[in-house]
Amino acid sequence: MIALEVKDLNKKYEDFSLQDVSFQLEQGYIMGFIGANGAGKTTTIKSILNMLHLESGEVHIMGKNMREHEFELKQDIGFAFGDIDFYSRSKIKTLTNVLKKFYINWDEKTYYNYMDKFKLNEEKKVIDLSTGMKVKYNLALALSHGAKILILDEPTSGLDPVARDELLDIFQELVEDGDISILFSTHITSDLEKCADFITFIKDGKIIKSSEKEDFVASYRLLNGNEDQLNEVKEKMISYKINSFGFTGLIHSSDFDTSLGINATTPSLEEIMVYFAREESLNV
Repeated sequence: MIALEVKDLNKKYEDFSLQDVSFQLEQGYIMGFIGANGAGKTTTIKSILNMLHLESGEVHIMGKNMREHEFELKQDIGFAFGDIDFYSRSKIKTLTNVLKKFYINWDEKTYYNYMDKFKLNEEKKVIDLSTGMKVKYNLALALSHGAKILILDEPTSGLDPVARDELLDIFQELVEDGDISILFSTHITSDLEKCADFITFIKDGKIIKSSEKEDFVASYRLLNGNEDQLNEVKEKMISYKINSFGFTGLIHSSDFDTSLGINATTPSLEEIMVYFAREESLNV
């Protein structure tokens, strides 16, 4: 079943626009949503949640149109962001008592089970929570009203490696039973290499590619060669860097001729993002 379908989203600002943004997330999987800062990740997420007025496009969650069934569907959506910037001086208990009134399927027992699992103290003030604890609290809230889709916008940003690793383990546990799906927006691509099943890459408001993680990285090759070899592939390269040994650059696997004898490896997600970012400098 398709948990989330984003179809042809268009949103125009004075200096930026989403352009026909489309992708699908299957139920029970984690999708990494990657792109540089300003690429359109947050704008897309706000569009999914019907927080923006779109020029065109549709969002379907569990097969239902978000605009037509917003109240019903938001009962099934959980948000886990890297921070909480409201009620910061209130105790967790006070904030929970406000938020739970918005959810028809709120389950008190589930809430306390997750509070215990995440080692969160209700008597603490929100302002006293670490970044990692805030994310866990958001997760506890989301899971306590039976959310089937979690939308995580940069949830691991600012966390130390140990805290990030712990959260990634939690995300993987959540999708094990196949009931919960996660859209995970981040620029920390190493997190996704550990936990994501699918990757969607956005650049300048356009989707570059959306596919299974293994297929995504396999569709690119990182080349290393000398200056003469660069001249043989330069026109087909996405971008490249000149170094003392020759060059290093990114190319679509379908554009690479293995008979040229150029050393080629599978790039990391970070390398793919970096070389796409260099594309503009080569076209100037």
